[in-house]
Amino acid sequence: MTIQHITDLLEKTAPLSLQEDYDNAGLLTGNKNWECSGILVSLDATEDVIKEAIDKKCNLVVAHHPIVFRGLKKINGKNYVEQTVITAIKNDIAIYAIHTNLDNVIAGVNGKIADAIGLINRNILAPKKGLLQKLAVFVPVDYKEKLLNAVFEAGAGTIGNYSECSFGTEGTGTFKAGDKARPFSGTIGERHQENEVKVEVIFPAWLAGRVVSAMKAAHPYEEVAYDLYGLANEFAQTGSGLIGELETPVKEADFLENLKKTFGIPVIRHTAFTGRPVKKVAICGGAGSFLTQTAKAAGADVYVTADIKYHEFFDAERGLLLADIGHYESEQFTIALLFDILRENFPNFAVLKTGVNTNPVRYS
Repeated sequence: MTIQHITDLLEKTAPLSLQEDYDNAGLLTGNKNWECSGILVSLDATEDVIKEAIDKKCNLVVAHHPIVFRGLKKINGKNYVEQTVITAIKNDIAIYAIHTNLDNVIAGVNGKIADAIGLINRNILAPKKGLLQKLAVFVPVDYKEKLLNAVFEAGAGTIGNYSECSFGTEGTGTFKAGDKARPFSGTIGERHQENEVKVEVIFPAWLAGRVVSAMKAAHPYEEVAYDLYGLANEFAQTGSGLIGELETPVKEADFLENLKKTFGIPVIRHTAFTGRPVKKVAICGGAGSFLTQTAKAAGADVYVTADIKYHEFFDAERGLLLADIGHYESEQFTIALLFDILRENFPNFAVLKTGVNTNPVRYS
């Protein structure tokens, strides 16, 4: 099995097109065509993690955070980033980062946090726009079902909790085949009329190539008439943060105590209690201060995130309880998430969790 077999799976789970503009997810070192000897999963790809991969004979490190985040003008080992990259390259260790693209899927980083907290009725807190496309294609009536089955299999037609969604409008199509044509119906040189259906389906933009290829393969015409449209609609399954509910409301102090136990945190930085019970919970793994107002507008009783600065705590304005549980702590379960995804799909392959605690923060 090659590195690409593994990265293809990861990019099916969290497409690279979902990463933020500032991010650097993907294969950072190594060659996609290398045969993979084993996978080591970590939150960070530090030099200690690379050395662990070498010791455990894993030539692929799958990390959440990209070790190369900004451009490297020189690689001479003057800092921990360059030291890590040098060690990886010298020992043929591939590093793959799956960062904000994994943050931006509902079953990704925030979904794992929601599992730990016990949230139900989950939705993306800030859905992304402009990620959907619509295919409209004209097909003979008798071929409608064959074409629909093909595009559904390719990933089209899913809207929220509903699959195989489409719309069809019947009408009459005309064409005149030229001398070199091989028409499905009609006679060369004569205008032909065909009873057709205009089939419309939507899909995530990154599936466009697959959906169009499946449509053409199922279509009987030599030349297929179709349109692709970009949509401005929100895509409810992708975006920043997550919001859900506890099955039973709890007191704010009890909620924070449960967070400490669940995430192994000695202390939580938070705003003053509002005096209201906690039922609706918003979360964002990592640095999430940019979503505080969104969480308030969504009616969250508490917003759990990390890396809140002093003045950003004022943004809560007693409208909700704002809790900073630490960057590493909020994302620590991402290791288990990636491990489970890889083991489920490659059950007979060496997939290991790192034994290195890469959290640079200590509490005394």
